[in-house]
Amino acid sequence: MYFLPMSRLNFLKATRVRNYVAMTPTKPLVLFFSPVRHALSTYEKLQQVAQTEVVTSQSREEFFHDLATKYQDAFTIYRTSASGSVAGKFDSDFIDHLPTSCRYICHNGAGYDPIDTTACAKRGIIVTNAPDPVTDATADLAIFLLLGALRQLSPAISSLRAGKFKQGVSFGHDPQNKTLGILGMGRIGRAIKSRCDPFGLKIIYHNRNPLPSDAAAGAEYVSFEQLLTTSDIISVNVPLTPETRHLIGAKEIAMMKPGVVIINTARGAIIDEAAMADGLESDHIGAVGLDVYEEEPKINEKLLKQERALLVPHVGTHTTETLAKMESWAMENVRRSITGEELLSPVPEHRHLVQ
Repeated sequence: MYFLPMSRLNFLKATRVRNYVAMTPTKPLVLFFSPVRHALSTYEKLQQVAQTEVVTSQSREEFFHDLATKYQDAFTIYRTSASGSVAGKFDSDFIDHLPTSCRYICHNGAGYDPIDTTACAKRGIIVTNAPDPVTDATADLAIFLLLGALRQLSPAISSLRAGKFKQGVSFGHDPQNKTLGILGMGRIGRAIKSRCDPFGLKIIYHNRNPLPSDAAAGAEYVSFEQLLTTSDIISVNVPLTPETRHLIGAKEIAMMKPGVVIINTARGAIIDEAAMADGLESDHIGAVGLDVYEEEPKINEKLLKQERALLVPHVGTHTTETLAKMESWAMENVRRSITGEELLSPVPEHRHLVQ
């Protein structure tokens, strides 16, 4: 297969964008599904090259109608995790409704599983995400959930609030000399590993392929089965794909050590939530610490009733500083989509579209 030299490719890409802008009487239209709340200076900078508009549609059907009228010249869509409340998933049906002018979807977040990237590629729409800004905040929350679940803090807090100060609260466990299995040693997995080193944990990991030793930061690579059977604590950090959906189900949970602690800050559907609730009920699972759920905002009723489930409502990146970094990153991708500069982070499936 013949590839054009990168300089020539960049020239063609920039020319395509300039030609589009030249044919457009106003600045390219960028649709925001949510208003920018933190990175306001970056938003002002973007407005120098773009006409920005916050979507006012109240439903998916209304948005489709608006696409055919007032949003018919949209060039780029800025998407956040909250976009689903109006638009639903950016599935093939959604993508098919987008105007031919739409060339980019810039997602404000690392995980982009609600976007059908295949349907986008067929339409020539490039998807970008914001992977770097989420790392520290997500890893910090994973450590909170890990220690909280290991120490049985959820039952202790419930006891206090019920006026039964420490009554009936089981003993927790120390992290020292426990084995932590990191499922997915990417950015967040490595950040969790570095935060756990001072606790005296033995850390193993599993990826589709082993990492170079320096990239694994000293963690030992093991098979998926080894990770399940030897870990005292399992931290889930893989993206949600068709291959990872229900990667951990009843069969996998049965292979785990009795009393295992499971932490999930990735995507809820990677774990069969009902099977996890059953594992807690049978005491095979000692505790869980969860930020994500299979059918958010709905949570399995049995899981909700489990005191040994430390649950928070998908707040892994819910800090002022991190949200500002995420907004800035996503808007920089938007700006570059207009100027023809190299994008910060096209999703892996679309890198061939910009090379």
